[in-house]
Amino acid sequence: MTERELTAMIEAFLAEAELEWEPGARDGEFVVTLPGEKKLKTVVSLVAGEADLSISAFVIRNPDENHEAFYRTLLRRNLRLPGIAYAIDGSGDVYVTGRLPAAGVDAERLDQILGVVLDAADSPFNELLVIGFLTSMQKEWDWRVSRGESLKNLEAFRHLLEKS
Repeated sequence: MTERELTAMIEAFLAEAELEWEPGARDGEFVVTLPGEKKLKTVVSLVAGEADLSISAFVIRNPDENHEAFYRTLLRRNLRLPGIAYAIDGSGDVYVTGRLPAAGVDAERLDQILGVVLDAADSPFNELLVIGFLTSMQKEWDWRVSRGESLKNLEAFRHLLEKS
């Protein structure tokens, strides 16, 4: 499959799937927004190259605390991810990344890999927040309570943050 054919196939797939997307900064790049449940949205970069399709999505920033447990959780999850893996950048921010041979990419495989990316970013999100950001969340909770602010974005963690 040529780069042009791969690009056309991706564009047709995204239109058929009615996924929100826009062209990226690089040639052959599609920036796709996938709706989530725990993480409200996951932005995925798909880059169609001459020989492969590159996939990358930001998951969560470098944790404030419990780095060992945080990264151990991600490494254990890597064992179950088909076609992608968790990775960190120079700042410790977490991404899921992968590379597929262009010849093996069709609409079914693209649907599958986007599903895997979404699950990898969305499913562990709250667990990762608790492991890596609980102290910050507690401070935010306390601040919001003291000022009568909305707790909506922290509601999933009420059982951990609410003081008796």
